[in-house]
Amino acid sequence: MPGLFNDIIDHMIGAFTFDLGRYLIAAGALSFILWAFGKWSAARRIQSRKAGFADYKREFLSSMRTVLVFGLTTISTVLLEASGWITVMTGEISWPLFIVQLLAMIVAHDAYFYWMHRWLHTKTMFRFSHLHHHKSRTPTPWAAYSFSSFEAMAEAAFVPIYLFIISVLFGGMYPFAIFLFLAHMIVRNVMGHAGVELFPAGWTRNKYVGWITTTTHHDLHHSQGNSNFGLYFTWWDRMMGTEHPDYEARFNAVAKPIHLSVGTTANICIAAFSLLAVATTTNLI
Repeated sequence: MPGLFNDIIDHMIGAFTFDLGRYLIAAGALSFILWAFGKWSAARRIQSRKAGFADYKREFLSSMRTVLVFGLTTISTVLLEASGWITVMTGEISWPLFIVQLLAMIVAHDAYFYWMHRWLHTKTMFRFSHLHHHKSRTPTPWAAYSFSSFEAMAEAAFVPIYLFIISVLFGGMYPFAIFLFLAHMIVRNVMGHAGVELFPAGWTRNKYVGWITTTTHHDLHHSQGNSNFGLYFTWWDRMMGTEHPDYEARFNAVAKPIHLSVGTTANICIAAFSLLAVATTTNLI
């Protein structure tokens, strides 16, 4: 028991540090980019309304609560691993298996999120929990973790549930695959809440990438509230008839070809190297 207690304490410290770090880096990096290239981002702004100081304050403070709830909820991972129900694969990585594990977890999370999201939009659950997130009618990157405590718990529950199922059926997962999944999740999350269309013109019409959600896709969910429930992909919305009918038209209205001058490219490179240095010194990569 003392060893398990120490594992839980270590998990809480690590989870808090990791979740807080990835939130601050991802949301901060995107906010910096949108500010640094203000003329470009202004031309691609999806809504005419802009978030105010009260919106930023609410999103940030509730995100701090979410980080704490994430850590508490995922204690279940430690307990399941200690009891032998969750297995973390060690040793040399089989890269084909690693890629399958990573992609499968992303696809599974997209399905989990869609149906959980639909549930949170039922009348009772919306008032009880999801209304807090929708206070960000004009979202910012800082809204990525702006959940009620219950929604934060529901969001975090995916990882221990998925790892339990995979461990029972297939013998576990590589920890690096889990890490990359979590990194992908926060990056896509802040992009979806950017308020500025980050994807290039023609994206939604491209047969190779058009099924990947854009910023406009999730922004329409915040401004309209009754469509576009998907997270990473448009698959479930299209299959279930919940995609906004004007999605492509609204995307085309704000998405423009990306033309980068030499000066802009240099600024992007400087920003990228600065963020890499921050991430490295905080041991997040």
